[in-house]
Amino acid sequence: MAIQVHDKKFTPYLSTGDIDQEVKRVASEINRDYQGKHPLFIAILNGSFMFASDLFKELTIDTELCFIKLASYKGMKSTGHIITAIGLDTELFGRDVIIVEDIVDTGKTLSEFLPQLYHQQPASLKIAALLHKPEATRYPIHIDYLGFSVPDKFLLGYGLDYDGLGRNLKEIYQLA
Repeated sequence: MAIQVHDKKFTPYLSTGDIDQEVKRVASEINRDYQGKHPLFIAILNGSFMFASDLFKELTIDTELCFIKLASYKGMKSTGHIITAIGLDTELFGRDVIIVEDIVDTGKTLSEFLPQLYHQQPASLKIAALLHKPEATRYPIHIDYLGFSVPDKFLLGYGLDYDGLGRNLKEIYQLA
């Protein structure tokens, strides 16, 4: 069923069942790869909060979670500028680090953020993303743990918003 948010109509794209299945698969891969380790997850706000929450419910390894706020969107378009609103206050030296992202589209946000993390000399640095838009990618980013490759369409729900609304939807919708 189509929904309306602000002035736009959206149609269903990914169901809660599809999302749950991929989150569990990604968590299983991370559990396997980090068995006996103690990785630090850095979830990028605002969008990744639902993915990070559901992912953490499926992790069986010892782990820590912190959040950082990076933003590059206003409305439906990237501003081209990365804004850091909440900084990282955790020591990364010698740690296994996994970035948790809701969606990687152009790759600009991560391409600017990753060098800051590498500068802190983590033991390893990997990326877990629920969604990736390969057609939109302008700054290639290697995603180690990926839920879905999706077309270059505007998506809403499960943490993704349109001008602040829609993050609370359990499903993911696409612009109609």
